[in-house]
Amino acid sequence: MIRPVAELALPQLAIQDAAFAVDPMRYIDAARQEHPWLARTDTGYFLVHEYQAIRDLAYMDDKFRPAMDGITEFMGGKGGPWAEFFDNTMLAKNPPEHTRIRNSVAASFTPRNVNRHRGLMRKVISELLDTWAPKGAFDFAEFASNFPVTVMFGLIGASPEALPRIRKWLETQGMSANLVRAMLPDLNEAIENLWLFVHALVVERRKSGGGNEDDVLNALIAATDSGQISDAELHNLLIFLFGAGYDTSKNMLTLIMHAMLQNPQTWARCADDRPFCDKVVEEAFRHTSVSSLYRIATGDVVYRDVLFPKDTILFMTLQVSGQDPNAFPDAGKFDPERADAGRHVAFGRGMHMCLGQHLARAQLQEGVHLIAQRLKNPRLVGEITWRPFPGVWGIASLPIAFEPGTRRVGA
Repeated sequence: MIRPVAELALPQLAIQDAAFAVDPMRYIDAARQEHPWLARTDTGYFLVHEYQAIRDLAYMDDKFRPAMDGITEFMGGKGGPWAEFFDNTMLAKNPPEHTRIRNSVAASFTPRNVNRHRGLMRKVISELLDTWAPKGAFDFAEFASNFPVTVMFGLIGASPEALPRIRKWLETQGMSANLVRAMLPDLNEAIENLWLFVHALVVERRKSGGGNEDDVLNALIAATDSGQISDAELHNLLIFLFGAGYDTSKNMLTLIMHAMLQNPQTWARCADDRPFCDKVVEEAFRHTSVSSLYRIATGDVVYRDVLFPKDTILFMTLQVSGQDPNAFPDAGKFDPERADAGRHVAFGRGMHMCLGQHLARAQLQEGVHLIAQRLKNPRLVGEITWRPFPGVWGIASLPIAFEPGTRRVGA
């Protein structure tokens, strides 16, 4: 019997509570006792937490569209610079606009092109470790925030000297989908300043004609000049890439360190066994990742005898979908040797599947290996704080102490 979702007796989850961000599985496990895959939230959206349901629904590009405009409406941001940016990101588009914009930059993030830059990744993380490792203690989240974004600066062809100036705005932009209404003025300020930054970058590149022939900025300028994307879309893409390079991978790297504090033998092996690091990274994406999906039904949709009326907004918890006990044996255990870790949905599904997934994997694989060599026997020495759960989740602060290791030959 088909029933409208509004008529179901569903558990209520306060996903905006700080306690939920600290341990979401505690609340999701309890909710499962009332309904196996669906819940209500304090945002008014319906939450999908079952692994298989997320796989199925996220793949229905013909029935759901990205909900960026729903988020900006919830935040009360319509008419402001942040909403203008967020409603027009590549992730907010459907074909043919999405295909056109994505194709303007997709070639830069293929596995082949990403692998060409592994030397840059190793160079960046090694130089950061030369500065940070001798300290013997620091906030790992702060340390991690310097790594992926510096690599992204290199790929785009921008000087990382600008990073300290724009870090605050990148950090703020990363909170765009966290549904914290009080952040709206900061989000508007961040986008205004990031727009000015990328505009100056484009003007300087056009004037100087510099950069590597195949860097991302030159590729995007060429796409603009050929009419494939507009000038506004060029600016929007650059803000999107800088933000993605800053936020998601550094959050994921911090979550990996958090897991390694509880698995010291695994961490020690990472220092000596480079291929093993690939397994650790993939298991980390399965166990606890950072992203979520928001989708709006474009018409009435029936799934498992539940009717989602047109314009229903679903929030899909990619972050903890891999801990569904019906999908993975001993799902809460961090086990790099498990055979099915690659079945995770950390990068989404369908046409909006993460463009930067190969870059994220490569950075984390190279980073984990070299960091493990330089930060030996890490241990927690302070309070862990967490980012809000909706949107891009993760650890805000992870204070650790460790025994500094020396830089190995060739690293």
